[in-house]
Amino acid sequence: MHKKIFAPFVSGSLVVCALFFAFVCAPVSAVETEVSWPQSAGDAAAFREIWGYLMSGEERFLGPSFPVTDIGYFGAGLDVKGKLIGVPKRERIAGFPGRVHLVVAEVSNKSLTHFSLDPALPIRRALIDDIVSAAEPFDGVQIDFELVLPEDKENFFSFLVEIKERIGQKTFSVAIPARTKVQDDAYNYKRITAIVDRVIVMAYDEHWSGSAPGSIASLEWCKRVSAFAITEIGKPKLVMGLPFYGRAWGEKNPSKAYKYSALSTLIEEKGIGDIGRADEIPFFEYLETVKVRVYFEDARSVLSRARLYQKASVRNIAFRRIGQEDPAIWGVLTTSE
Repeated sequence: MHKKIFAPFVSGSLVVCALFFAFVCAPVSAVETEVSWPQSAGDAAAFREIWGYLMSGEERFLGPSFPVTDIGYFGAGLDVKGKLIGVPKRERIAGFPGRVHLVVAEVSNKSLTHFSLDPALPIRRALIDDIVSAAEPFDGVQIDFELVLPEDKENFFSFLVEIKERIGQKTFSVAIPARTKVQDDAYNYKRITAIVDRVIVMAYDEHWSGSAPGSIASLEWCKRVSAFAITEIGKPKLVMGLPFYGRAWGEKNPSKAYKYSALSTLIEEKGIGDIGRADEIPFFEYLETVKVRVYFEDARSVLSRARLYQKASVRNIAFRRIGQEDPAIWGVLTTSE
């Protein structure tokens, strides 16, 4: 069991007490959390494909001995007019012996995604042409469109079909959200599986910045997600995504807008007697103690999740992302036929 407790520290006018909990310190679920650490190379968790996402500009984090078969190379996205931008240079990782896939992502703009998928608009035709051209030096293409509206599902499916036809023998993959049941929207597992070569299930962010504190991907949740994915996608095309990153939650956030009456109450509650002025604008400061809980991933928690998937006969996994990991994880993974 790993647990680190850090003493309070002051940052500006905020006093923060940070309590860090390793994944294995979270409440025990119905899934067995204990995992024996491999004693030899033969005990490592083995998968047919091990994907690692890599950001352009972070190539230095890609170690030559990593047991990674496929790189999802990030950087390409859409500008405000739907034009492809940010394509990473394949030659920056020319020494990597495995397959490199160009990832094209749009994760923040529903309207841009909507118009870019509309077959009646020239935006879509130009975008597909750009993707096909940019994919030339790569072994594959991955689409990571995370805000496709349900009403755009048919446009999304036909968009995928057209890219698949245009890139020929290159591996075509799609990243989709984690699910535990069928939903009639653009991320229907079976319909997407019929089009592409690999389906990356993003099995992370079970808890996110706007949710209650919790693991990025608890083992019980991962078990349910993988069981559904295997049924809907099938083992040959399924790639289960695993997180390397963590998140922090504070019990309170003092950053917000106030009306005058609420500020008057706050001044009284905090016993603030010194009101300053800057260019005639009043201000005050006070110290606030905030307890922060951080859930993160270490090699043991990642291996626990990998073992869970291995036991379920998942053949392929993907890590988000290289450079965020506990380095010890690379010593307990291997590839297999």
